[in-house]
Amino acid sequence: MAEKRKLFEDVAATAAPVAPQGGLIDGRKGARRGIRVWLVAIFLLVAMMIAVGGLTRLTDSGLSITEWKPVTGAIPPLNAADWALEFEKYQASPEFQLQNSHMALEDFKSIFWWEWGHRQLGRVIGLVWAVGFVGFLLAGAIPAGWKGRLLALGALGGLQGAIGWWMVKSGFVGQNVDVASYRLATHLGLAFIILGLTAWYVFLLGRSETDLMQARRSAERKLVGLSTGLMHFAFLQILLGALVAGIDAGRGFPTWPDMNGQFFPADAFYVPGRPLWAAFFENPGLVQFMHRFAGYLVFAFGVVVWLRGRQSAHAATRGAFHGVMAMLVAQVGLGIVTVLTAAHMHTAITHQIGAVILWVLIIRARHLSMFPVAGSIREGTA
Repeated sequence: MAEKRKLFEDVAATAAPVAPQGGLIDGRKGARRGIRVWLVAIFLLVAMMIAVGGLTRLTDSGLSITEWKPVTGAIPPLNAADWALEFEKYQASPEFQLQNSHMALEDFKSIFWWEWGHRQLGRVIGLVWAVGFVGFLLAGAIPAGWKGRLLALGALGGLQGAIGWWMVKSGFVGQNVDVASYRLATHLGLAFIILGLTAWYVFLLGRSETDLMQARRSAERKLVGLSTGLMHFAFLQILLGALVAGIDAGRGFPTWPDMNGQFFPADAFYVPGRPLWAAFFENPGLVQFMHRFAGYLVFAFGVVVWLRGRQSAHAATRGAFHGVMAMLVAQVGLGIVTVLTAAHMHTAITHQIGAVILWVLIIRARHLSMFPVAGSIREGTA
């Protein structure tokens, strides 16, 4: 029969003290930092990819490579025979026959390198993702709940490569000398989705899971909803900008605030031999008008969101919305300059880079609305 234990018996001798354990929610803190650095590298590469893609479009280089070779295409022409073969393939394309028949081999090389660089950068992004993901996976360093997120990011990158070729292929059909604008919009839209998800993950990994769970209790729900709406609205404007770029609509009406003396362009719904709905994708005047008008609406809604954001109880959140408003003003100004210069390459690419910055700032403001950083009145950070 077991002995009765005394009411105040010292149990230290019978039970070894348990060493403090790291929070199960947080997983490996070192892994979070390492994965965050890896994602920052991917973010910067994707942002660079968007800029290079914009320059490839502005230099009319996107159709210079007529085949999709995900692996062997990484090797560029290495001798005169290789260059002659690549040029011969391009000479068979509608773009060369209808628009660039004057082009010599040296001219072709300049546009080839833009498209090759764009594709090569995509391969680098895929390699950086694969090496990082497999490395963290084999090391068992991926925190709980993150494996699916990181795998999905890589899957979206693979899908982006396929959509890129789907887009390019449209420029080799019939009498086309450009890619289909809606395919370009799909390609650019997915790039911004990948960029936005990567930024969101970087923000999440910048704080522990415990901190995020505590911060979410103070989330400003109204502000989260408004910033989510602004994020979606900005994404729509990005897609409209891609439609403008796809048909060079930014070069046809170099006046502001009117469009060649009119508020609404003439023959806006007319596209020869095409149904009415095609005008929303293929009529330069209508497409540019939609992009302009949507820009005004985004700006107006952004002001409303900023007025609400500046009333936040958290200094970091207020600062984030001030940043969004400042960039929104700058982006509208860049848009106007782009119009007035008929989409000059330097202003147009700056406008596209501005869209990237604004997009990330909106996502950051939404993050801080959902997971506010508590400030201190004593330290002046409240």
